[in-house]
Amino acid sequence: MHRHFNGLKTAGLFGAIFALLLAVGGVIAAGTGNSAFIWIFALIGVGTTAYSYWNSDKLAIRAMGAQPVTEQQAPAMYRIVRELSARADKPMPRLYVSPTQAPNAFATGRNPENAAVCCTVGILELLDERELRGVLGHELMHVYNRDILTSSVAAAIAGIISSIGQFLAFSSLFGGNDEDSPNPLAMIAMALLAPFAASVIQFAISRTREYDADQDGAALTGDPLALASALRKLEQGTRAAPLRPTPQLQNASHAMIANPFRAQDLKQMFSTHPPMAERIARLEAITRA
Repeated sequence: MHRHFNGLKTAGLFGAIFALLLAVGGVIAAGTGNSAFIWIFALIGVGTTAYSYWNSDKLAIRAMGAQPVTEQQAPAMYRIVRELSARADKPMPRLYVSPTQAPNAFATGRNPENAAVCCTVGILELLDERELRGVLGHELMHVYNRDILTSSVAAAIAGIISSIGQFLAFSSLFGGNDEDSPNPLAMIAMALLAPFAASVIQFAISRTREYDADQDGAALTGDPLALASALRKLEQGTRAAPLRPTPQLQNASHAMIANPFRAQDLKQMFSTHPPMAERIARLEAITRA
């Protein structure tokens, strides 16, 4: 369903975050005179990718305390997802509901055959059925475009780079001053710049995939204005009922359709979500094209 070239952009960004991980290993290897660090960091990247691949359908669900629901418990969700899955000729994902009143939704899973879609109680109460259909179309396209795996792996690697940065900062301050020690200024610079660069790349990937899911979800439902209307309500709803940014939720927030935290809890330049006004404007432009 893509009518854009963001897939190429995502591939480039994804390659960049892996390259950054290897670059950190290279700097440490050069500073210590031990080339094994390059291979260690490469193995860390592969291991993180494998872990995220097999567990991406569990982490967000666990973080939100979501539970599976039956068709009797959530008839509208089942009706909409069954229709849209059939239209896309894809298997129907498992459906979950999170008990939180904060309005949001997310999809998770490594592929369409192992996927889940979750809505919070808050979003089910906030949106009408047409708007909910727009949201679920967006989430299904995240599954069909393999966005959950991409974003989960990027977030995991960014987290590893940030942890390494903290270790480097500690080592440079308390690791001693003998001649064989790496340059402490270089280590501090790497400790600060590497996590910053990893975060910027991760957020660029997430924002790119959100724009794509908006466009492809609108194509799937045939109703871009329904999603635009839902996003307006979600912007107000998440502001009125934000989630507390715990580490578990911060790791899962990139999967949600709307930023679940207060604006002051996250710097806008580090938001995993594009501005709502821009997303709405793009959706409205589709109807004028």
